[in-house]
Amino acid sequence: MKEHGLVHVYTGNGKGKTTAALGLALRASGHGWKVHIVQFMKGRIDYGELKACKDNPNITVEQFGRPQFVDKDNPEPEDLEYAKDGLSRAKEVVMNEEYQIVVLDEINTAVDFNLIKLEDVLDLIEKKPEGVELVLTGRNANPEIVKIADYVTEMLEIKHPYQEGQVGRKGIEF
Repeated sequence: MKEHGLVHVYTGNGKGKTTAALGLALRASGHGWKVHIVQFMKGRIDYGELKACKDNPNITVEQFGRPQFVDKDNPEPEDLEYAKDGLSRAKEVVMNEEYQIVVLDEINTAVDFNLIKLEDVLDLIEKKPEGVELVLTGRNANPEIVKIADYVTEMLEIKHPYQEGQVGRKGIEF
């Protein structure tokens, strides 16, 4: 059995995908592991996780996205450019082996929105160094990614305040 270098997927319509990845990052950092988080389709500077990770010397977070939501049917050219830059950075971080865990937050959604090619993500997974644990989050994980992953968790939404019109709350949703 491999001790390091497995592939995790956190997907589904329920809340908690990024939160699960951040929990893993926090746990690993507590053991002295270095963690790099690449956030796709996120550009807000007031996310609580950014503030919490800022002072943790073992966790680095980079965002590649605008503060606005991406229109799945009509993404802005800027959205495509951010996704391209994010993927390039993700490849660099994974391949340099400086980090034991690399989280690609919302990469599944970026693939689903056609901002990133599935083949590029599959290639990154295939070529990642053996000692790098790779975590992919986001809704609608492609079945090909699910098939090759070692861990797959689907967050199932049963009930959420959004269904009643509740807006996102600081400290809970962001």
